[in-house]
Amino acid sequence: VQLQASGGGSVQPGGSLRLSCVVSGISLRWHDIGWFRQAPGKQREGVSCIKGNNGKIYSGSSVEGRFTISRDDAKNTFYLQMDNLEAEDTANYYCATLDDCGPGGWSASYWGRGTQVTVSS
Repeated sequence: VQLQASGGGSVQPGGSLRLSCVVSGISLRWHDIGWFRQAPGKQREGVSCIKGNNGKIYSGSSVEGRFTISRDDAKNTFYLQMDNLEAEDTANYYCATLDDCGPGGWSASYWGRGTQVTVSS
């Protein structure tokens, strides 16, 4: 199973980026999937995840209302639309397939390599 994340870059505060994660080796259909991030000196944190069976979405409070996760199972790809970016969003972003996406926590099964997002004026 391979996950390939792309779409990172450098933007000014208030800008937008769209991350993509292409998955190969498994069918995404019915799988829970999600995005995590890790900033320098900080622990990895869950950003947003989406369940495979019902499409329910869970997001961290710091990105609620600004970031939107979506999926295209036909393309075996999922996305993270990031709007109104803030300096605090600067981090390496990772995509992952999950054993579970839910309110109690997100357990990853397969990880992709990170894509760097830098928000700076």
